[in-house]
Amino acid sequence: MKGKFISFEGPDGSGKTSVIKVVENYYKERGFKTLVTREPGGIKISEKIREVIHDVEHTEMDPRTEALLYAASRSQHLNQKIIPALESGIIVLCDRYVDSSLAYQGFGRKLGYDEVLAINMFAIDSVFPNLTIFVDVRPEVGLNRVFSTADREKNRLDLESLEFHKEVYNGYLELIKIYPKRIKRINGEQPISKVAKEAIDLIETII
Repeated sequence: MKGKFISFEGPDGSGKTSVIKVVENYYKERGFKTLVTREPGGIKISEKIREVIHDVEHTEMDPRTEALLYAASRSQHLNQKIIPALESGIIVLCDRYVDSSLAYQGFGRKLGYDEVLAINMFAIDSVFPNLTIFVDVRPEVGLNRVFSTADREKNRLDLESLEFHKEVYNGYLELIKIYPKRIKRINGEQPISKVAKEAIDLIETII
């Protein structure tokens, strides 16, 4: 495919959404066609699934159901929005992708890396990003940001225990070991301008 696919990962409150905005503006100003999207969501069907997953009243949701819903949302999003953009030569900047499922459901929910990977390989048909940027923020720092920002969406996963979020964070560290060429780590506790600059430097290596 002619375009480039960059995903951004990180714990809740890592600031990756803000980083993506800076990166998008940087490339738009230089004449690149860019598409910013998110998971779960990005398109109508996937946004509906997002509502189900994130609803704070759905506390009875089984971890396997959660994993399958994320994979279903991802499959639709990938085929309806991401692949067509890549085929048109667009730079796709995606707020979360498959690594989120591996970290949150594989490690955080303890469903297992191999099990969650299998579900998602069926969903994405082996379409991985060219580059994944992990915005590294300690779980306690990220959660403090989440709950100190009044207008930020608070979803069902945000309300999980600190222990859960630590498991997710450790899961991401394992994924960096598994995919060292694709996943690159940035210190997300720096000022946003510095985080964005490091992200752009990484993207420049694949464009």
